[in-house]
Amino acid sequence: MVSPRGPPRARPRPMDMTTPGPLLPPYGVVVGVLLHLAVYLVAVLYSYAEQLFLKKDDNKIKKQDAPALCDLHCCKDGPIRNGLIGQKPPSINPERLKDFGEEDYLNGDVKTWEMKIVSRNEELLRDALSRIPQSSSRTSLSSSNKLIRFEDISAAAFKIQCGVQKTPCMYSRLSKLYGMDIYLKKEFLQYTGSVKERGVLYLLTSLPQDQQRKGVIMASDSNFSMAVAYHASELRIPVFVIMSTTTSPARVKMCREYGAMVISYGTTAKDSQTHARRLAQENGYLYLEEEDSAVYLSGLGTVGLEVYEQVPKLDAVIFPAGGHCGLLAGSAAALKHLNPHISVIGVESENFPVLQQSLKAGQPIEDQACSNHHFYGDVSGLCFGSNSLQLTGKLVDKVVAVREEDVLVSMLRLLEYERATVDAEGAIGLAALVAGKLPELKGKRVAIVICSGNLELHLLHQCIARALTLDNRVCRFSLVLSDSPGDISKLLEILAREEARVLDIKQERTFVTSELFTVEVTCTVETRDKIHTAQLRNALLERYPTAAWMER
Repeated sequence: MVSPRGPPRARPRPMDMTTPGPLLPPYGVVVGVLLHLAVYLVAVLYSYAEQLFLKKDDNKIKKQDAPALCDLHCCKDGPIRNGLIGQKPPSINPERLKDFGEEDYLNGDVKTWEMKIVSRNEELLRDALSRIPQSSSRTSLSSSNKLIRFEDISAAAFKIQCGVQKTPCMYSRLSKLYGMDIYLKKEFLQYTGSVKERGVLYLLTSLPQDQQRKGVIMASDSNFSMAVAYHASELRIPVFVIMSTTTSPARVKMCREYGAMVISYGTTAKDSQTHARRLAQENGYLYLEEEDSAVYLSGLGTVGLEVYEQVPKLDAVIFPAGGHCGLLAGSAAALKHLNPHISVIGVESENFPVLQQSLKAGQPIEDQACSNHHFYGDVSGLCFGSNSLQLTGKLVDKVVAVREEDVLVSMLRLLEYERATVDAEGAIGLAALVAGKLPELKGKRVAIVICSGNLELHLLHQCIARALTLDNRVCRFSLVLSDSPGDISKLLEILAREEARVLDIKQERTFVTSELFTVEVTCTVETRDKIHTAQLRNALLERYPTAAWMER
């Protein structure tokens, strides 16, 4: 009998569970892959952790060993500025005031402080240590016989870029007056008002660590000393300056404000230098004086790099010269390397032609008649080394000398046209154009380095008054009038008609050699220029034939 459900179905064969299906890999292979993957992940994590810890350690070492120069001078979120941010420079250890000077000179006015020196990374200094004396028995930096290279100047520019200002080199309105394109490199805008900061900063940062801890000492009131006082304090290097008792109180105050310990000793510069050298030997300080070491010249040579970068297609660059010609020599090395066709010209005073005499003799001239002058400053100093002299003779195209009158008029031009108050060292470059000593530069593009602006106040009025007289803009005359009402008023009417400004008027009745009842009148007036002065003179002579014009 057939079942209504149909024929019986075949029972399925049971699957063999001992062998994996065709879509799954073997079990041993899966375990091996997982083990290899785990080992690889552990190795990657270990390598990453090791690199991370090494970077942290390096950062700690850099922060502890080498306080970067930019940290001392640069603001992270703002423009470059000089000085510590929100900190006063630490000061000097009281133990180091031993045997500084006689108590009569201290008068209890010297404040003692404590200073902490943070050492720098020796790897940053290894390039400069070969040029800096390592022996502690030597108290001064000696000049290196090796001439500086362009690579040295480039290294200096990189190292000091955050510590000094990159001053502008701007087109001047004086260009129309002298018939050439004049660009003024305004180095007087540095914090201490002098280009010497460039060489000083590179010099101080290149000192060995142990010498930075001991400190430096000098005996001078020059721009070099001011730059050392400021930058040594910024770098936390103890700095001591010995000045004679005849030094201007303003200079002493300024040097103390920059952070140096200033001690008055002796009545002459030689006494101060002798005392400073003795202190250097007894206490291990480094005695600094402005010399032409390769490090110092390389720092000054960065001016040439900046001028070349800021003014394209230059034809000539004019520098102050004189005995301290480090700026001229260092910048000439940079400019001649970049473009040998650029003329490099130095300018010095006719009263102190130290550089011309030294170049003629082939060696530095040591003439006591060329001692520093309070007006000329470093321009009148002695030629301080053979390196600068050799570089100048090899690279500088021309050295000219100018009169003191030309320097004074140059100071007046810069004050009027550029609103720049500079000293003789800063104005002497422009004085070569004022004197007409460089006619070959007519129609060309010329840069002039205005290197210093530290004119003392007691000289400012004298210099400007004398310059106005030399420029025929202040004149004086005398004449004899009858001592009756209305005569002086008639004279003043003539002056008003000629648009002359009366600066001073004096009357003399007692010591008069002319007729009785007469008065001698002396007038000092201001005019616009030489032509206006001539017109006023003719008008006065027409009305008063006996008028005497006082020549300058």
